Order: sequence, then structure tokens, then C-alpha cells
Amino acid sequence: MRAPRSRIIIAILLSLSIAFPIRAGVIEKVKEKIDFYSELAMFGNVLDMVQRAYVEKVSIKNLIYGAISGMLSKLDSYSMFFTPEEFAEFKGDTEGKFGGIGVEIGIRDGFLTVISPIEGTPAWKAGLKAGDRIVEIDGEITQGITLLEAVNKLRGEPGSKVKLKVLREGESDLIEIEVTREIIQIEEIKYADIITHKGEPKIAYLRITEFNEDLPESLDEKLSELRKKGMEGLILDLRNNPGGLLTTAVEVAGRFLGKDKLVVYTKGRLEDRKDYKTDYDGAVCNVPMVVLINDGTASASEILAGALQYYKRALVVGEKSFGKGVVQQLFPLPDGSAVKITTERYYLPNGKCIDKEGITPDVKVEYKFVLSPDEFLDLLRGQMSSEEVFEKIKKGEKIKEKEKTQKEIEEEGIKHDAQIQQSISLLKAVIAFEKNK
Repeated sequence: MRAPRSRIIIAILLSLSIAFPIRAGVIEKVKEKIDFYSELAMFGNVLDMVQRAYVEKVSIKNLIYGAISGMLSKLDSYSMFFTPEEFAEFKGDTEGKFGGIGVEIGIRDGFLTVISPIEGTPAWKAGLKAGDRIVEIDGEITQGITLLEAVNKLRGEPGSKVKLKVLREGESDLIEIEVTREIIQIEEIKYADIITHKGEPKIAYLRITEFNEDLPESLDEKLSELRKKGMEGLILDLRNNPGGLLTTAVEVAGRFLGKDKLVVYTKGRLEDRKDYKTDYDGAVCNVPMVVLINDGTASASEILAGALQYYKRALVVGEKSFGKGVVQQLFPLPDGSAVKITTERYYLPNGKCIDKEGITPDVKVEYKFVLSPDEFLDLLRGQMSSEEVFEKIKKGEKIKEKEKTQKEIEEEGIKHDAQIQQSISLLKAVIAFEKNK
């Protein structure tokens, strides 16, 4: 029986590599090519077999699309294939408005996992939390689901509902959550104001929800307003921020670090190393800082938190971040389809890769909703006291309390947020220490 031609060629190449060791690298590449074409031939054989023998006639394009999709799903949870229709829809989503529930998702440990619900969106209002594992969508189990399939299932007409079952850490039973879809409009800065009382150091609180291309300009405006109000310390809230543009994170870092500071670098096979440094000539915000993170802090927001922590520009407070430290690149294909492939990993200035590791806070503080004893009694009572009711009647006032404004709701949340209150205490101590120096 004759040996296959490919084996004969490999044997010859091996003997040549022994005789000419200098050329071993070249020989290895040739062997890889032979293996590649051998495996490709096997794929072609299976494709031909399916076309000839499968019980029904199958579209060759669908077979190729399916093969590409399956191949990319074996790489990681972020690499994926887009059909021409899906790619057109994806490009529309990147403009900042899309129909859905407002949640960043990924595949982790085989589960469809919530990276972060986007603040103010239906997912946020319905109670989805970072780390929730979505095990059912509208009655269908998500086992083996791809990220793209999940995104398509969560999308829908505004006003329509989607029913989810989630597995949450610390809960023994599945939680059922119904979410009403809306057109999602993302507001990158949700709150920026002084939050301490008169007579105390003026500590500002600023929450960023996403790193889009408009953020640096909006941030400059907010920081300018806070300076005019006499800001002495700053709490930068990156909790439940799923990330966004890497370049925006670097631009934002420049507002706090100044010019020519390495924020992050990427490494991959297409490019060995690429450094991202700050390039900002404006007024640097140099007041003492705290950065708040949690398990919904991911990607670009982790890069910013990690850089500020590395340069000791800010204390990082809260809980460990999500740990998404990879870069995807889009490669459009001739027929209008596209592939998105992980091409690089992020590395902080100290060489640490945050992927699956996340950022560990300097001061760990678990999230708690804190009430004073009087507030707790009011909450249990759920209504005004009899004295308050009669006082209002005497004054001829309406009994029903007025609706709270969005700003009042925000301020109420800040007041009872243990992580924010701990951050205020830390900044007060730092400011007092600096003044005593």
C-alpha cells in the first residue's frame, strides 16, 4: 500500500530539516501549510457529502455561513459572524439608539451573563443585575446560545415584552423578570453636582454610564461647572458602566492624569504592541479622587479605573470589576456579511491583563442601602404620621405628596448608598490631611 503523498512530502521535509537546521523555521511553516490544506480538503469533502447525501436540498451559502459561525464560536464568547442583514442592523445599533431592553451581555462559563444593565433602561428598571445568568428567554432555554442569537431574541418592537428567567448568586430559585422593550437612548453622564452639606468640604459626585465619542466634551462641561461651584474632591462613579470606546477612555484619563501618560497597551498577533497615551492640553482636574467600581464595571471603564489606580491618582472603592480585557476587530466580507474577531488583549501600565481578572479595589465596600432609624420607621409605616396629616389639613394643603423630580430621586439614592457615603468619608479625611500639611 502506497503512503499518502502528503506524508511523503513531510518525511522529505523532516530529513531536510535535520540536514539544514538553519532552515528549520521555514520547514515548520511549510508543514503548517500542508496540514492546513489537508484539513481544508476534509472540510470540502464534508460539504460535498452534505450536498449530495443530506435528506433535503441545502443552500450552499447557509452551509458556509453556519460553518463560519460555528468556527468563530469556538474561539471565545466575543468573536462572531454577521450575515449581511445582521451586519446592517449591527451598524445601526452603534449610532446609540436601538430597540431593546438596555443590557450589556456576554457568555461566561457557558451561561448567558449580564455584564451590566444600562442605567435608566428597561433592564435597569426591571431589576436585572450585573452577574445575573439568563437561563431562559421567552420560555426557551439559553443553553448553547450564541451572543448574536441572544441579542436578536432580546430585541423587539418598542412596547413589546420579553420574559426572562435568571439565576442570581445567593438565590436558590430562578427569578422571573418581565421587561418591556423601548428605544434605548444612552445619556453618558447621569449626575454631576456637589453632594455634601454646607460647612463641609465640597465633594462632587459624577456618574458616567458609557464611554461614547461625545463623552469627553460633556465631561469638560461638567468639570468646568463643578470647579465654579468650588469642588474640593471628586467621586467618579463607574459602577454598572459596561465600557465603550477605548480611545474615549484614554481621552477621559487625560482629564485627570495630564499629558503623555500611558493608560493602556494592547498586544496581539496583528500588532505586537500598541501604546495608548494621554494627549490632553486642557486644565487637569487635580482634586483628590475616589473611583467607584463593581462587578458591572467592564472594559473601557476598567481601563480608566486601572490607570487612575496605577498612577495613585485616585482611590478605587467598591467591589471587584467584571474583567473584560479583549479587543475585537470587524472584518467586512465581500457579500455584505462580516466577522468580529478578538485580535488583542488590554494590558494596564504595570503589565497586568484585566481579562477575567478585573480590577481589585483599594478599599472594598459592599453595596448596601443604608437608612437612619427614623427613615426606617417611615419606610415601615409607608405613609405620613397622623401629626403630619392633621398639620396639612389645618393648612388646607393636599394630603398626597408631590411627585419627586429625577434630581430628588438621584439625591435620595446618593444619601442611602453605603459605597458613596464611605467615599465621602475617605475624601473628607484626605482633604483634611492635605490642609493640615
